[in-house]
Amino acid sequence: MENLVATPTAAIRRSRGFWSRIPQPSPLRLFQTLIRWEWPMRLLNPLFGDFNPFLPEFRVDPYPAYRTLQEKHRVYTNRVLGTYLLPHYDDIVAVLSDARFSVDRPQADVFQRLQPFRGLSPEFTQAIQSALLMSDPPQHTRLRRLVNKAFTPRVVDGLRTRIHAVVDELLDAVAARGEMELIHALAYPLPVTVIADMLGIPVADRDRFKHWSDTLAVLLDPLQAAEGLAPTERAFNEIGVYMRPIYAARRQAPRDDLISALVAVEDQGQQLTEIELLSLTMLILGAGHETTTNLIANAVLALLRHPGERRRLQDDPSLIGSAVEEFLRYDSPVQLTDRVATVDCEIAGQPIRRGSVVALLLGAANRDPAHFPEPDRFDVARKDNHHLSFGYGAHFCLGAALARVEAQIAITTLLRRFPDLDGDRAPQHWKRSMVLRGPTSLHLRW
Repeated sequence: MENLVATPTAAIRRSRGFWSRIPQPSPLRLFQTLIRWEWPMRLLNPLFGDFNPFLPEFRVDPYPAYRTLQEKHRVYTNRVLGTYLLPHYDDIVAVLSDARFSVDRPQADVFQRLQPFRGLSPEFTQAIQSALLMSDPPQHTRLRRLVNKAFTPRVVDGLRTRIHAVVDELLDAVAARGEMELIHALAYPLPVTVIADMLGIPVADRDRFKHWSDTLAVLLDPLQAAEGLAPTERAFNEIGVYMRPIYAARRQAPRDDLISALVAVEDQGQQLTEIELLSLTMLILGAGHETTTNLIANAVLALLRHPGERRRLQDDPSLIGSAVEEFLRYDSPVQLTDRVATVDCEIAGQPIRRGSVVALLLGAANRDPAHFPEPDRFDVARKDNHHLSFGYGAHFCLGAALARVEAQIAITTLLRRFPDLDGDRAPQHWKRSMVLRGPTSLHLRW
């Protein structure tokens, strides 16, 4: 009897030793897996209450859920994620203007629980944490002041001719077919090509940059990174190997490109460090193409669904400026951002504990009836369109001017060259993200 008991006990001890030597997944990795499977999120739906962004129907159309939140809540508590959600314009602007709310996500309680940096190299972790999107003043002020020198209106305006040429080149490739898949043919390659041009990347290496761009974009919504952050770290390492010699070469022999401008910027004796340069390159690649791709795709879809407004724009191309602002408001390419409370405080009477994440539903704010008359109506000539799609305050999107120019040229050229454009008005497959919004494919014909 003694041997019969001792044997399984010893086996259990040995098995515990065996399993302890196997790396266990972080809480974030487990959550990412559950989100990818989807059925656990549907099973947990009662716990999510009025807001579950992990279901396919939410990705197809999040706006009914936003309206429910606006009608029932000023501040909504998501107990599954341990976050507070704000669906109203004024509350979001107030938080984005309040220095008590930080973009330094490692301060958040949920960050400590999910351990997103677990297993990542110190250099990659430092690159993420030193990014503009993760920095508060004075660090953010310093970085932004330096980088703004490389993103002047003159630089963006000087790209117009090149953007026109890229759009025409991409449309030339599909014109004779009478059809195309918009994302693959135009909405994706346009911003990636423009960014590669700005960085001074050789044409032969652009496919590599497209791959890196896709991989880095998951940092904008790590909860839904299907393969975790390991592929993103590999992309970062590959970018480092590729870019470091280029940084050194541009210091010795500057060219007329963004990398030369970034390595040369100086303010009050300060320059960007190499890890800051790598972090900015990651940001430009990851955020710079994904948002513009979504903007163009969502814009074309809105025009297909609203033929009257499309004819209005075709008849009067001078409306393209207000039309792009309406594209941004009506179906924003960025639906959500967040902040961390650095002190115990209050929003609209709701106590917010220090370390809590406050999710700001930009897509909901852009259809807030308190700020936009008939918010669900699409109007290419809408006046006073002060949407929040590029954020607000100190972290207002660095690439806003470039995204606007790319969208204006892409949409105007598309409608001029293919005036009888038609296509899919109800795409079923959308990006798996609650931060970024756009269809993964959109088939057009003419």
